[in-house]
Amino acid sequence: MALIPPHKDPMGAAIAEYHRTGRAGTLRVFSSQFDEDEIPVEQLFRTFGEMPQIEQRALTIAQGKILDVGAGSGCHALALQEMSKEVTAIDISELSVEVMRERGIHDARAIDLYDERLAEQYDTILLLMNGSGIIGNISGMERFFLRMKQLLKPDGCIYMDSSDLKYLFEEEDGSYLIDVAGDYYGVVDFRMQYKQVKGETFDWLYIDFDTLSYYAEQYGFHAEIVCQGEHYDYLAKLSR
Repeated sequence: MALIPPHKDPMGAAIAEYHRTGRAGTLRVFSSQFDEDEIPVEQLFRTFGEMPQIEQRALTIAQGKILDVGAGSGCHALALQEMSKEVTAIDISELSVEVMRERGIHDARAIDLYDERLAEQYDTILLLMNGSGIIGNISGMERFFLRMKQLLKPDGCIYMDSSDLKYLFEEEDGSYLIDVAGDYYGVVDFRMQYKQVKGETFDWLYIDFDTLSYYAEQYGFHAEIVCQGEHYDYLAKLSR
């Protein structure tokens, strides 16, 4: 995935405006599968104390040399720096990376996770805020885990959160009506818009833990649940 230029970066535009002015308009989210939604931009600037338990736990147990993937406004990286931890924050949004640098993040880079110029190895890799989404879809699993092997130190680990969307298919009797012969139910297509800035459509993967664990094992990783949230969300640890 290439870097997102400013004129096609609605989330980056919203982050930049909120950073400059302390307020922002509506960051609209569209999907062919759901009704229009919005992301409260101020939540992208939350402090450690405002974060959900899953994110707090991931930041607390992250150690060594840390890579924060899809860092956005840098809220996680800032919290890690405040804990005196070493973190590299990356994002494909050039606008967001500018904001991160202005907010005081020491090592913020506009680079794609799969860019070979990102060549260091890390003790901890963080993918938070439904971080599994960056994989895109089930077919992206191989590429993702092969890349993790390159970026992780031999005894390193990944902390990634996600949600199981099966609750969307729950029937009145408590059963789940899921088409097992169709595409994986956790892949959602999204497109964002902020004021006049419109982004491209992209796939985002929400993955249940059993499916994540299955694919992790195929590529030499072990998956375990660190903690669970209040609504089908969880934090997973992936290690070799």
